[in-house]
Amino acid sequence: MARETIEVPITGKIISVAVKAGDTVKEGDVICMLESMKMENPILSPVDGAIVEIGVEPEQVVKPGEKIAVIEY
Repeated sequence: MARETIEVPITGKIISVAVKAGDTVKEGDVICMLESMKMENPILSPVDGAIVEIGVEPEQVVKPGEKIAVIEY
């Protein structure tokens, strides 16, 4: 199985997490919402697969390169 790691693209705060480990996602599904500069940015799944790890939680402040989630496909 291949793994896709989703990383934080911009500094901000996680305002919600839409999935948990074990969930199945489709390409384009929302993984979490990231607030940056007063804008809400949905972080989307790049692939169809299963969430094997979540690296963020609501209210967490994140920086680029930090792990949001790992998807196995």
